[in-house]
Amino acid sequence: MHMPNKWWTDKVGYQIYPRSFCDSNGDGIGDIPGIISKLDHLEDLGIGFIWLSPVYRSPMVDNGYDISDYRDIAPEFGTLDDFDRLLAEAEERDIGIVMDLVVNHSSDRHAWFEAAKQSRHAPEHDFYIWADPAEDGGPPDHRHAYFGGPAWTLVPECGRYYFHLFSPAQPDLNWANPKLRQEIYDMMRWWFDRGIKGFRMDVIDLIGKDLATGEIEEGPHLHTYLQEMHREVLAGRDIVTIGESWNVTTETALNYSGRDRNELDMVFQFEHIVQGWDDTLGKWRPKPFDLPGFKSVFARWQEALANDGWNSIFLSNHDLPRQVSRYGDDGKYRVQSAKMLATVMHLMKGTPFVYQGEEIGMTNAKFTRIDQFRDLETLNFYAEQTAAGMSSEEFIAGANANGRDNGRTPMQWTPGPQAGFTTGEPWIEVNPNHEEINVETDRARRDSVLNHYRQLIQLRKDHTVIVHGRYVPHLSDDPRVFAYTREAEGKKLAVLANFTGDEVEVDVPDGLAVSGEGLIGTGYRRDSIEGRVTLSPYESVAVISA
Repeated sequence: MHMPNKWWTDKVGYQIYPRSFCDSNGDGIGDIPGIISKLDHLEDLGIGFIWLSPVYRSPMVDNGYDISDYRDIAPEFGTLDDFDRLLAEAEERDIGIVMDLVVNHSSDRHAWFEAAKQSRHAPEHDFYIWADPAEDGGPPDHRHAYFGGPAWTLVPECGRYYFHLFSPAQPDLNWANPKLRQEIYDMMRWWFDRGIKGFRMDVIDLIGKDLATGEIEEGPHLHTYLQEMHREVLAGRDIVTIGESWNVTTETALNYSGRDRNELDMVFQFEHIVQGWDDTLGKWRPKPFDLPGFKSVFARWQEALANDGWNSIFLSNHDLPRQVSRYGDDGKYRVQSAKMLATVMHLMKGTPFVYQGEEIGMTNAKFTRIDQFRDLETLNFYAEQTAAGMSSEEFIAGANANGRDNGRTPMQWTPGPQAGFTTGEPWIEVNPNHEEINVETDRARRDSVLNHYRQLIQLRKDHTVIVHGRYVPHLSDDPRVFAYTREAEGKKLAVLANFTGDEVEVDVPDGLAVSGEGLIGTGYRRDSIEGRVTLSPYESVAVISA
């Protein structure tokens, strides 16, 4: 059974983290004119739409995920005129712009919150979540925020505490208030009228929370609100919507994206990410990579959304480490492993998302001092964990493995000063390896990571089986290789990838075997996968039946 053929089903998304993409004016901060100057790179790559991390006006406590005005652009990124020019220039290249919708919380500098603080009788007071102090004057309960510290902050002006799941600079919005919801829908319509092609919705699974029952993630009102949003704003528009949820499971995914739900098109889920985290210290102490477990997560998600809903496929974003450093080898086999990871991800069913720099195999930062880090979450946890006895060295090792700054070092355009990102002093250090890892160098080499991505993105446009074919996993328990087939309308595509730095011999099971045309590979060209196959380190191969 096919998904409706929406414009985005055969497209690949590209996430831009504006602060780190390209700086046009030398102030060390990427901006919208900088993005416009690089649209040819994205068109050449074959990108169908850009997911733009927040560019709204913001005090930038959490790099733009704390919005003080939903209808204006942060001055460091440019102006609304610049944004309109971005829309127009992208459209000329057949690239849609998908905005980041951050409506679980606003900034504490938003006009709504400024008014809400003044008096408990202000109409805007009810746009946020408040509670009176406990009997001892302290917070109403002992809930903790995701970024560390208490989830309640006192406002002396009105004598009440407000609730924030993230930093105190990000008060949670009260979705139970119908007037607030209408304000949000009105704002969304305003952006659609400007010409955007959709929204990626930040931590959208948290908007339905009920503090009284303690249900925060995927709370009792979530789907009521999303269905209302669909009715009021999304219905009838030719757009794409992606909800971010760290709590969605294969059991709840279709509640968001099933075709009869009238909610969203797809969700970002993170089960394959958190699987690699320590049970108590989370991402700050990553577990060794477990390939069979990793494969099983993808297999379950592919199966759960096989006939309804739609998968989003990614390994990296602005909150995650660089994928070649996490899942591949960012040393000797960087190029091979970067290509292998791309092959495995892009040939699955769903919409692949490329995070800026991934297409040239950018690596983690490898900082040595805490003052090189910029991320609020990392700095908060550093203070917390070192106070609790963790050594500075151990924390920095964990942050270098999994911290959010890894994905935020500037995009590497050239081998020249500051990687061609800026003529000034960048807001966060450029990775010293930009002299060898950069767009200019990759563009000149036929066997580069960049050209591999370009081929993969083109294959999705050329072959229906990549868009709609059924996903069938093979060799599920093998700790060395990732293997699957895609099947549709009599065509069969087989993918086989070596996740190790060693040569591997594989006995190909019947279900995986195929001969025909080698679509893409990282070793020598193969036109069949059958019998016994020897794969070189990090080799990947994809063959389609004749």
